Amino acid sequence: MDADSRLAPGRPGHRRMSLALFAAGVATFALLYSTQALLPAVSADFGATASAASWTVSAATGALALCVLPLSALSERFGRRAMMTGSLVTAVAVGLLVPFAPSLEWLVALRAVQGAALAGVPASAMAYLAEEVRPRALVAAIGLFVAGNSIGGMSGRIVTGWAAQLWGWRAGLAAVGLLAAVCAVAYRLLLPAARHFTPSPLDPRAIGRTVRGHLSDPLLLRLYAIGALFMTVFGAVYTVIGYRLVEAPFSLPQGVVGSVFLVYLVGTVSSAAAGRLVGRMGRRGALYLAVATTAAGLLLSLAGSLAGVLAGLVLITAGFFAGHAVASSSVSRTATTGRAQASALYQSAYYLGSSAGGTLGAVAYHAGGWSATVLLGLVAVVGVVSLTLYGTHRARVAERARPGRGEGDRVARRRTPVVAAGGPR
Repeated sequence: MDADSRLAPGRPGHRRMSLALFAAGVATFALLYSTQALLPAVSADFGATASAASWTVSAATGALALCVLPLSALSERFGRRAMMTGSLVTAVAVGLLVPFAPSLEWLVALRAVQGAALAGVPASAMAYLAEEVRPRALVAAIGLFVAGNSIGGMSGRIVTGWAAQLWGWRAGLAAVGLLAAVCAVAYRLLLPAARHFTPSPLDPRAIGRTVRGHLSDPLLLRLYAIGALFMTVFGAVYTVIGYRLVEAPFSLPQGVVGSVFLVYLVGTVSSAAAGRLVGRMGRRGALYLAVATTAAGLLLSLAGSLAGVLAGLVLITAGFFAGHAVASSSVSRTATTGRAQASALYQSAYYLGSSAGGTLGAVAYHAGGWSATVLLGLVAVVGVVSLTLYGTHRARVAERARPGRGEGDRVARRRTPVVAAGGPR
């Protein structure tokens, strides 16, 4: 009999867990990026520039990045399930107030509070999965949570786009708040109670030691940087794309611009398929494929036709979500202790990348148009490639330095058959 009581496909509770965290992912991304598709309308209503309006997105992601570590520490004491529930309830409540913001400054402030509230979801979800799911099923489980993120980002933008075209951007934000409320209720009803969580007392010094340990791990640092750079590309592209599509030569209405985010479905597929990619190509191979796909999409988006731009967005989205799923699951596997803090640091870097990408992408677009935004994305892509190549080099050096790797050992290894799961081959 199998003594491992953790969740896996086919075991009781696995489907409920998957659906619950999928719903939490939908609510989180729908709320977090609820103003992104509405930025041209927000700019027009408040008479603000693209870079000023982009702060309605960057304030939320920046606040999340700053708060994810302390809230993950609280989840070590009060539990992952309780932290995610409290975060979603607070974020939904703020989301229902956001449509009534009287000025851009108030809108930015409320969005910052909303982002801070949402900070309890991502790191706690990753830690919950690392504790409750078997290692072999972890990449697929995290990929499904990330897929929920992509569905949330897509549905939130589509809902806000069409509601804004019919009744204005404030109605769009109200519709997203109601969608997130439904998802939060579904999450709470479905998520199984944690069976492998052990509460620990709040000890700031111990948490500090854990964080310092993670920040001194070269592999974790590279994964954090990779997550930040991937999100810089994604934040820049999707913050600015609405401005490009409502202007000439495309001149699309707000509802159609919101519908463009249907390409997020590609992210749902690519993130859920990340586990199979890793199984076939290894983690570094999957990252290289994700980087190449993202870079190809950036270059293709420079096309002057709408079909070329949409094809570029498809590739950017597929590459980003695959890379994010691989990097985030690698963090959960690498950190053997303090997983909540390890995941929180990844989420901090990830959302700081989103905040920086949104602001820098808007500034680049204002200064040099879409080509400048694409150049910013390509610089971030080069950074991911450099980090992955460096990691490959370090792994090879470490392998050569292992004891017993001398010439005699290599000769003996060549003469000895390799025994695999099915016998010698």
